[in-house]
Amino acid sequence: MRLDKFLANSGIGTRKEVKEIIKNKQIKINDIVAKKIDEKVDEDKDTITYLGNIINYTKYRYIMLHKPKGYISATEDNNHKTVLDLVSDFKTYNLFPVGRLDIDTEGLLLLTNDGNLAHNLLSPKKHVTKKYYVELEQTIDTLDIEKIENGIELEDGYITKKSKIELLDDKSLNISITEGKFHQIKRMFIAVNNKVSYLKRLEMGTLKLDDNLKLGMYRELTEKELKGLLNL
Repeated sequence: MRLDKFLANSGIGTRKEVKEIIKNKQIKINDIVAKKIDEKVDEDKDTITYLGNIINYTKYRYIMLHKPKGYISATEDNNHKTVLDLVSDFKTYNLFPVGRLDIDTEGLLLLTNDGNLAHNLLSPKKHVTKKYYVELEQTIDTLDIEKIENGIELEDGYITKKSKIELLDDKSLNISITEGKFHQIKRMFIAVNNKVSYLKRLEMGTLKLDDNLKLGMYRELTEKELKGLLNL
């Protein structure tokens, strides 16, 4: 691996910042001062230090974000703020959101640079359950709940997979689904002549939104949380 990539992926700085750090002779590889940004290093065998401190290389990062409204689930956009604008501490890691939440949807969003984990969580074959809290504009009755739970036909003819609804009151509920079509939950309730006024993701697989994580805040997953996702 190139030295500049190693340093950037270790959170030392951006590629531009890392170039200056190497230029200022602040990096050593096995006690020898590094001179070039493209020097090759073995992250498993070499000892790389920055100002005398050993850099412990971390290849993958896993971030839980409590997504607020007004941010899109993308890595870049010309018209809107993205969820990556909220996680400045990890800007060198090339993070991306696993799945998406609409710009007006809040809640749990996983950010990572681990493509294999993202693929497994999003694969239709895995049937990973996502749980959402929903507030509706109109009351919903038992018949409409049954229609949605059994699989309902959307406006384009697609019939959703079975879901599970936990009614909280006549206008709010929790719903668990195992797929993620475009605007799916909103479209499911439109199919029964209702409309979602507020939507928040609470869970994804074994991962649950931390109740202590305020809107716009984030943290790395615990070992237990990560292990749960990896074992799905």
